[in-house]
Amino acid sequence: MNDEATHRAERLDRFRGYLLLLARLHTSTRLQGKLDASDVVQQTLVQALSGLEGFRGTSDAEMAAWLRQILARHLANVARDQGRQKRDVRREHSLEAALDQSASRLEAFLAADQSSPSQQAQRNEQVLRLADAMASLPEPQREALTLHHLEHCSLEEAGRRLGRSPAAVAGLIKRALRALRLRLEEDA
Repeated sequence: MNDEATHRAERLDRFRGYLLLLARLHTSTRLQGKLDASDVVQQTLVQALSGLEGFRGTSDAEMAAWLRQILARHLANVARDQGRQKRDVRREHSLEAALDQSASRLEAFLAADQSSPSQQAQRNEQVLRLADAMASLPEPQREALTLHHLEHCSLEEAGRRLGRSPAAVAGLIKRALRALRLRLEEDA
């Protein structure tokens, strides 16, 4: 691989954790046993790498939006291929909208009403760091944190979905937040 190709691959790879988090959020429970979110993300990045020369955006935010569109198409195709639903363009558009909403919730999780370009760039970098840090969490902690903070499930609902008590979910969230804080402080 030449230097330019390596640079392009590294640029896309920065978004791996972010895409993985979004893929996990939007993989239907029906498909979770049949689909590995990391495989969908890998396919997304391979397609993006092959089409990167046609990408005309200049910012990380534009790159993230472009990658979300590719991810949405892959998730819709997988759902269709599994025979769960017939092709319906409205469903694919709603999946893109849902991914955009999740990305917005992830940004809101970091808080901030930042408007200058440098502040926006800094927030985009923080979103990528947060997604990578979340990807490093043990699965039960990541799932509990995702359900409660990103999908806005109550502790009771998260407990039902995870097969745990609300108190156990609260403990998982507490440990996850502590681990995230430490990881993000180390990376700062």
